[in-house]
Amino acid sequence: MYVWIKALHVIAIISWMAGLLYLPRLFVYHASAGEGPLCETFKIMERRLYRYIMTPAMVVAWLSGLYLAVDSGALSSGWFHAKATLIVLLTAAHFHDGALMRRFAQDANIHSPRYYRIVNELPTLLMIGIVILVIVKPF
Repeated sequence: MYVWIKALHVIAIISWMAGLLYLPRLFVYHASAGEGPLCETFKIMERRLYRYIMTPAMVVAWLSGLYLAVDSGALSSGWFHAKATLIVLLTAAHFHDGALMRRFAQDANIHSPRYYRIVNELPTLLMIGIVILVIVKPF
């Protein structure tokens, strides 16, 4: 059972990360688009990505990851505590993206495309740290 849940976990992480990397890129284009039909298309794309891909993937990643951590005994490891901290930050980025999406949906964006380019880098940096901690287990 462990390897099946691990496979599910990896699939969920890939899906969640794809969304975390793509949604801010949509925000860059949306912020540049101004008003009109293209803006409405971005709203639909953002909402569907967040609600139907990113959020379910995040929930599955969390649930399967917690199962794996408990089952493997990783909860007492230092590397896991560091990883958990980075995952909490990744989750915060997810909810921050959700707040940004809602602002766009209300036509209340206050940020420039440059802001979204910067926001787009945070999940990448967190992912690098998480992967290193999981593979290397430095402490």
